[in-house]
Amino acid sequence: MNHEPNFLENLRSELSSWRTWIDRSIVLAYAAACGLFVVGFTFATDFAFGMFRRLYDAHGWAVLLWMPALTASIAWATRRWFPGASGSGIPQVKAALHPAMPPEQRGLFASLRLTLAKMVLGVGGFAAGLSVGREGPSVQVAAGVMQHARRWLSPGSTIDTRALLVAGGAAGIAAAFNAPLAGVVFAIEELAGRLETRSSGLIITAIVLAGLVAVSAFGNLSYFGVIKVQQLGWDLLAPGLLVAMISGVSGGLFSRLMALSLTGAPDRFNRWRARRPVIFAAACGLAIALIGLASGGTTFGSGSESVKEMLAGEHDLPPLYGLLKFIATWLTAWSGVPGGIFAPSLSVGAGIGHAVAALATPGLAPALIAMGMAGFLAAVTQAPLTAFIIVMEMVDGHSMVLSLMACAMLASLISRMISRPLYETLAAHMVFGATAGAAPSLRQREVDDTA
Repeated sequence: MNHEPNFLENLRSELSSWRTWIDRSIVLAYAAACGLFVVGFTFATDFAFGMFRRLYDAHGWAVLLWMPALTASIAWATRRWFPGASGSGIPQVKAALHPAMPPEQRGLFASLRLTLAKMVLGVGGFAAGLSVGREGPSVQVAAGVMQHARRWLSPGSTIDTRALLVAGGAAGIAAAFNAPLAGVVFAIEELAGRLETRSSGLIITAIVLAGLVAVSAFGNLSYFGVIKVQQLGWDLLAPGLLVAMISGVSGGLFSRLMALSLTGAPDRFNRWRARRPVIFAAACGLAIALIGLASGGTTFGSGSESVKEMLAGEHDLPPLYGLLKFIATWLTAWSGVPGGIFAPSLSVGAGIGHAVAALATPGLAPALIAMGMAGFLAAVTQAPLTAFIIVMEMVDGHSMVLSLMACAMLASLISRMISRPLYETLAAHMVFGATAGAAPSLRQREVDDTA
């Protein structure tokens, strides 16, 4: 027989367990620390890319030397000391959460040591002008901070490392994008697969505190400002479908290309990459520099400024901007440097929407650009809910909820016909390498730092 909760009895039980309150205070402190780390990472990357822009504006052709040299240096340092910091960061957190990953080896992919390395090397990627984002790395940064709390919790605490990793990853996305709802959905759709009742409070608490720290630093503003969309009607249907289809196909191809490149598919270039990784990284840096010069500098960095100007109707991009950004982002990831693909994917999608808008009614451009962002990101990640909510919160586009949702779902469906889920594929590859003994040196250097 079910009994109604006894308020006084439950309150007495809560207040009598002093160790539980200490554990909760520890978790709250670490959640706030996640926000501080992400904010610090954001300021550092903005400063680093600002330095690169000043170099490019003053001596444009100098990037042909600067980018290969710095890309090679970052790739060498990553492979030499911090292999677990390479790439986006989201596959690493998923690998740490994988059921086949032994608990004692989670430090291979998420630790405080890797958090610090990811931040330093990630800032280097922005200083090099590479086509990288900070949002994916923020997931690994915050997850590495949050899971460190476990060593201070009581042995009988119900808060386990897995819950801390999920909460940290969600807090990282929420703080990086200033999008708390996206953090919750990301935790469900990408990291945990489902939201357990006992960990839901932890996840939301981490998102709230990390988000409050980010808002205190950046203000309660949308990432890309407020989108100005005219009254939408049936005239959006045809160009909107075209954006969704192009985004789905191109995002699926991008995901497949990334998976083949980063899992060591047996081709001539990957064999060269395996034999001469530093020289390969330098060649990628040179190619990205040439692409940047050909695009007038628009493909350097994450592309966030270009997206903001596109949404405001103030930026005239090269006709092939989307394709050039696509190639630059793929080469950046293939070089092996730490860096995310979230923001560059949004830039590619914006380029797709911008190109289609040139064929449609001029007033539809902001809506098509936002739909391209949601569609391409959904196709790359195959996480349509996360994609459309991120874009909706980033552009304050609540009036476009149905359009963004439909575009993201259709693009993701098309992508699934072309490629396996990118992050799951990369995470499975990492888990196999770790559990099969493919990375003994990595284990020796990092498994002792599960903190």
